[in-house]
Amino acid sequence: MSPRKNRRAVSGKPSQGGGGGWAQQTEDGPDGEWIVRSITGAAAVKAYRCPGCDQEIPRGVPHVVAWPADERGGADDRRHWHRPCWQARARRAPRVQRSRNAPRY
Repeated sequence: MSPRKNRRAVSGKPSQGGGGGWAQQTEDGPDGEWIVRSITGAAAVKAYRCPGCDQEIPRGVPHVVAWPADERGGADDRRHWHRPCWQARARRAPRVQRSRNAPRY
């Protein structure tokens, strides 16, 4: 059996979204309505910090960008998330920042 081959779109453009390597949709969740944009690995050109796990999202890693749908500004409210962190945001407690020697209880 030969390995799977990735096929490119005929026009050379990404097969999803409005261009630039992303697709955008609106999602309803327990925390409100969000605009969610999926970013492909090729379009991820900067490193970001995920608010769900507080870990870095390196460049070249596919992820999602989300912001509240009711906000008009949008640019300041956008957050870059790992896809599993975004999907688990309702099940996760807020991450508490502790000092190095603080007790963990």
